[in-house]
Amino acid sequence: MKPIPKEIIEKIRMGAVAILPTDTIYGIVGSALRPDVVERIYDLQTRGGKKPMIVLISGVEDLKKFSIVLSSKYSSFLKKIWPAPISVIIPCPEEEYKYLHRGMKTVAFRLPKDEWLRNLLKKTGPLVAPSASPEGLRPAQTIQDAKNYFGERVDLYIDGGLKRGEPSMLIEIKR
Repeated sequence: MKPIPKEIIEKIRMGAVAILPTDTIYGIVGSALRPDVVERIYDLQTRGGKKPMIVLISGVEDLKKFSIVLSSKYSSFLKKIWPAPISVIIPCPEEEYKYLHRGMKTVAFRLPKDEWLRNLLKKTGPLVAPSASPEGLRPAQTIQDAKNYFGERVDLYIDGGLKRGEPSMLIEIKR
């Protein structure tokens, strides 16, 4: 596994927005625990203000960072299906996280299969990760595509070669 430069980890922790390969497609990522970063990504993507983003996590225990405590039944279910390109919509009713759930009171979380990405998430914390494209356009398949979309408005670009994957599958947990 390729090592992650410390400066990338620090920049993301400090609020940088990055384009990087996820386990599915290129994502435009930033700290999910920083409302200012999340809003910046909404602006960069020209994303509809009511559309929640997917949050990448390094493990089921990261859900506690969003005041989500799952029953052992749901926790076992998640541990069976993750890591995988499956985003799970989970109730997240706390007003503190309205900047993520956008009034929907749910957030989609994914535990990526890619080991390099999970290692990054362990060091940076959870990251919002919508596709690396403005709303309504085809997701970037290369770093050059992403640079064409965002130019210097993004702080970091991490090249992962050609990414032609499909966005993750979405499923919802009802309590």
